[in-house]
Amino acid sequence: MKTSTFIAGLAVGSVAAAVTVLYSTPQSGSDMRSTVATASADLKAKLKDVKGRVDELKDSVTDFANENVPSTIEGVKDSLGGWRTADPGSRNRLENEIQEIQNAIEELERSVAAQHSH
Repeated sequence: MKTSTFIAGLAVGSVAAAVTVLYSTPQSGSDMRSTVATASADLKAKLKDVKGRVDELKDSVTDFANENVPSTIEGVKDSLGGWRTADPGSRNRLENEIQEIQNAIEELERSVAAQHSH
């Protein structure tokens, strides 16, 4: 699910709930305006909080990918170094698998970067 879709859904749901509550309770005009202003301020604060948490999550995923993935790839390469010389068929299979893993990681990094830029 895209972050923007989630935030838009949250905003629409919150506004719908606020409007329903406001129109279902009898209040005077000034009370209604005060309630609307308070609800609006609360909604803005909640949306800001959600956006901050989403940004933190994106940063955490990016940090995890940048710190852990390269060292894991290097560890796998080092571990498989002995196997490469043992059997040419195994060597080719392992090289293909490593390349597929690297491609998948690069795609994940591009996806995270694209999400982070939105």
